[in-house]
Amino acid sequence: MAIGTIQHAEAVIPFAEGTAKILKLSDLQSSDVWKRAFAGRCKDHRFYEIVERTLANEFEYRYLLLEDALGKARGVQPIFFVRQNLIEGVPGKIREIVDLVRKEFPRFLTMRVLMVGCAAGAGEPGACESEDEMWIAKALRDVLPGYARQNRASLIVFKDFPAKYRPTLGVLTEAGFARVPSMPMTRLSIEHESFDHYLQTIGYVTRKSLRRKFRKAESAAKIDMEVLTDISPYVDQVYPLYLAVHERSPMKFEHLTKEFFCAIGREIPDRARFFVWRQSGRIIAFSLCLVCGDTIYDECLGLDYSVALDLHLYFYTMRDVISWAIAQGLRWYVSGPLNYDPKLHLRHEIAPLDLYVRHTRRSLNPLFRFALKFLGPTRHDPVLRKFPNAHEL
Repeated sequence: MAIGTIQHAEAVIPFAEGTAKILKLSDLQSSDVWKRAFAGRCKDHRFYEIVERTLANEFEYRYLLLEDALGKARGVQPIFFVRQNLIEGVPGKIREIVDLVRKEFPRFLTMRVLMVGCAAGAGEPGACESEDEMWIAKALRDVLPGYARQNRASLIVFKDFPAKYRPTLGVLTEAGFARVPSMPMTRLSIEHESFDHYLQTIGYVTRKSLRRKFRKAESAAKIDMEVLTDISPYVDQVYPLYLAVHERSPMKFEHLTKEFFCAIGREIPDRARFFVWRQSGRIIAFSLCLVCGDTIYDECLGLDYSVALDLHLYFYTMRDVISWAIAQGLRWYVSGPLNYDPKLHLRHEIAPLDLYVRHTRRSLNPLFRFALKFLGPTRHDPVLRKFPNAHEL
């Protein structure tokens, strides 16, 4: 379908340099511009399609087709509406006070939010060409405030955009957006001959502790690892392990489903890698990773907690994934947010992610920007400040 044949836009919003067409995925899916908007990205158009189709969360997905004044499509930006808890992950006194208020007012400090980006991962500008990214940012700056108000959203949030986009997304501040550090990912250089060679680069105490953990795991019944592209035959066994880790997380946003895991392997087999660990034939751990370019992204971990702590499976699985990646000639290992203390000792560095936030009511936005100083998620994690590149947050 050529982009000009789209007939089902929910709305057409003019702005200074063009128009924004509000579409559903079904109206956009077979168009060339949709595929080009995320071509070359680790999470390309296929990932967004899987997320909309399979996530269990109550998200309302829409897509902005952005065209310039000559009618040329410059990009597509995924957005979604969600009711968000503004103190997710905030500990201590603030959380206690809010929880007391919520006994009488359950929706206190929850708002309908228009989010920009990916519901299951970091956001990216949906530009067809890299030189269009600034144009896309300015278009979103001009279009989103009015569209959010029309749809009764109180906040606009650009969700988890990597720090490399700061020069581009800085134009959002002209429309009252505040940049807030989100919980960062971490990354580790794995340009080593082997995992043992990497161990020589970390501190003696940490190295000794790791080796003791590995010896303990290896003294138990043998653990075997298998690498798959399709987890479907085993999804009923691995999904409870994902839920076990998910429920322990202090911060929850997306809730992945069995359908998500099956679709990733079947529809993105060139990038999806499932690491499965078995002991005596029983699956005790699994990890979903995406391989793109010279980097492996460790997206999701599942553990059987009846043995995970005793066998130190978090470290055991990490070792095996990194060892596999080194053998494939990859250069970087990227891990998701949270669990920062062991990553600090393992010599990871922070890979910052940013939120760009504004209230849709201009009169309330200055007060909201002040409140963000106390609600920002990284403010409450003291370990982050110990990373050598913490200043990059």
